Amino acid sequence: MYLNLCTGASFMLHCQVSSRRMKTSSNAFVFKDVFSPRWRGSLVSSLLLLALAYIVEHFANAYAFAYSLRPTTNHVGDLVLDIIPALNLNFIIIEVALVAIVLSVWLVFSKPEYILFTLKTVALFVIIRALFISLTHVGIHPDNIAPGLGFFDAVYLYLNFQTGLFFSGHTGLPFLMALIFWDARAVRLVFLGLVLVFGAAVLLAHIHYSIDVFAAPFMAYGIFAIARYFFPRDYQLISPR
Repeated sequence: MYLNLCTGASFMLHCQVSSRRMKTSSNAFVFKDVFSPRWRGSLVSSLLLLALAYIVEHFANAYAFAYSLRPTTNHVGDLVLDIIPALNLNFIIIEVALVAIVLSVWLVFSKPEYILFTLKTVALFVIIRALFISLTHVGIHPDNIAPGLGFFDAVYLYLNFQTGLFFSGHTGLPFLMALIFWDARAVRLVFLGLVLVFGAAVLLAHIHYSIDVFAAPFMAYGIFAIARYFFPRDYQLISPR
């Protein structure tokens, strides 16, 4: 009798677990759900925020570039840059960075539940960084390694990735992505690894001051916290607990 009760209890538990799995599977967020009436408003607001980010970033970079041509814009001393030699690491700064962006886009779109929150958070990152690079104008370090004349260099310059110092996009954006994918351990570690690689590369190439690099993760975390506060519904898709 005891064995029968145990068998019956085990069967009921198995049924409950299976039912929960079927329910979770049936409620899984798929790509077409992004365009469903329930999430259409969020998608539209994501695209509008991205468009705003592009406009703000464009004008901020144009303003920063024009301001950098003034005779009052000079480079400043830096404890780190003044003691390390300048190295040409354009392959990492340009080609590897562009590949990382393409793979990150693929990663986000392969996991539809991440699309809406990631679009809004990255747009917020671009807007806030654009505002910061518009405030204080410091000349780039004189030993900086400029991009070359290749195809990828042209793409890199066209996307305005070389304009603006504070704070470092090479360091801040991978850290932001690590925060977004924090529950996915392997992805998190890859992005954190990119933070270290890109941070070291832009310092060794002297295209960022040390404050730009070391402050970037803190700025990224602040932006992530702001995004969670203003977009809780989108965030719940990737962190339902």
